[in-house]
Amino acid sequence: MSVEFSEQTHRNMIDRIPRTTGRDLTDWLRAVDEGPSLVRFEEKLSWLRGAYDLSYGQAKAILHEHDLRRAARKFG
Repeated sequence: MSVEFSEQTHRNMIDRIPRTTGRDLTDWLRAVDEGPSLVRFEEKLSWLRGAYDLSYGQAKAILHEHDLRRAARKFG
């Protein structure tokens, strides 16, 4: 099952991450960078949810933001 978020929904979720998880977004992005070298999005999603007890939506938003920022660095 794949759930797609609109850009506004993604922004809203990202804005709530610090409040709902107790950690800043930069901490989460660093955790993804320093986590296991998984290739598939679903593998990363499962790892992030299991390692940090995140909801599906929280983990997906963090990973999506991580991918957006990585792509921006490549093209920026």
